Amino acid sequence: MMVRSRNLCAILGLLNGAAFGQGALTWQQLKDRFEAANPTLKAAQANIDESKASEVTAYLRPNPNVSTGVDQIVPFGKQPSTNSNAEVYRPFQSVFPSFSTDYLIERGGKRGLRRDAAAQTTAVTRSQYADQERGLLFTLRSAFVQVLQSKAVLENAKDNLAYWDRELEVNRKRYNAGDLALLDLNRLEVQRVEFESDYETALVNLRTSKIHLLMLLNDHTTTLDQFDVTGTYDYNPELMPLEDYRAAAVAARPDLLAAEQSVKLADINHKLAIANGTADPTVAVDFARNPPIPFYFGVSVSIPLRVFDRNQGEKARTEIDIGRNQRLREAAEAQVFSDVDSAYWTLVQALNLLKPYQTKYLPLSEDNRNRVSVAFQNGGASLLDLLDAEKAYRDARLAYLNLIGAYLTAAAQMNLAAGREVLQ
Repeated sequence: MMVRSRNLCAILGLLNGAAFGQGALTWQQLKDRFEAANPTLKAAQANIDESKASEVTAYLRPNPNVSTGVDQIVPFGKQPSTNSNAEVYRPFQSVFPSFSTDYLIERGGKRGLRRDAAAQTTAVTRSQYADQERGLLFTLRSAFVQVLQSKAVLENAKDNLAYWDRELEVNRKRYNAGDLALLDLNRLEVQRVEFESDYETALVNLRTSKIHLLMLLNDHTTTLDQFDVTGTYDYNPELMPLEDYRAAAVAARPDLLAAEQSVKLADINHKLAIANGTADPTVAVDFARNPPIPFYFGVSVSIPLRVFDRNQGEKARTEIDIGRNQRLREAAEAQVFSDVDSAYWTLVQALNLLKPYQTKYLPLSEDNRNRVSVAFQNGGASLLDLLDAEKAYRDARLAYLNLIGAYLTAAAQMNLAAGREVLQ
């Protein structure tokens, strides 16, 4: 029975471990959850649906008008009877019923231009939504990198604490053997508080970064212990040429696309303003009966005389709006190049620092720490030398991890500037 219980506990432990592993979200999984749950994005999507509905209204045909009436009713009229000389009350003897319908014929392609303007407005709205999503994804990616960085710093703090505990264990044995003074051992023991402080600070930073990430996911139910993300916390030393990033941004940036679409929309609105200046005839058909005529119909056409063009102001305004949107498009393109260039040189600067740290400074500081530790244990180095070497390694390791975080944040900035993921 005890064997079965142990097996059951082992199986439950494996299942719990698997469940925890499934809870660690990759970047793509995190992005999918964000796009499905973020309330700001959902509200922005509603703008697209509203604009799409406006397309239906813009393309509606004008409704015909129908009117009917009855005339020549004599409420107190009396007519002679055919059978006698007496008068008979007949108010509808000379009634005049009529029916008419008319329809406005739109000229100048107004209906099609209204449809095109509404469709182009939807396209602009969709691009603006994509641009808003681009900015929010940068915020999400930065929060994701912050969690990865906090995890790396926490793991580093654990490693440093474990290393110092091993140092303490060795030096306690030296003290017990009479090879180390109590004062030096106590100083080593007191030094452990810095490692504990680093660990607790890293743990708080990790929890804080997870809280921010859960807020972006609009998740108020998942606990911090159940939530985790996973990803590669490293850097890619290779970069494409700057012109490739610029070309990618020009092709993909939604704000630049929205600016181009706004120029087209302004042109359509100007054409619509000109079309609205054309006169729209109204065709009418009427039917009536006027005794002794049993039935007749008539046709009429009415055309407004545009003696005064009351649409000149709108034509001028929409023409000016074309030029304004062209200038805004040029400004958007300049902003794209500025964003890409800034992100690119930030990446270059991060790589220029990361490469020597990885190849020279970090291995050198670790080697110095190990050599001084061995020398101190054999009486060839002072306690101050050991503390200084340990602090130099901790500072170099922490600086290296922070530089990777800066690189990943700069990579996210480049993805933001390019309008798509050009760096993983």
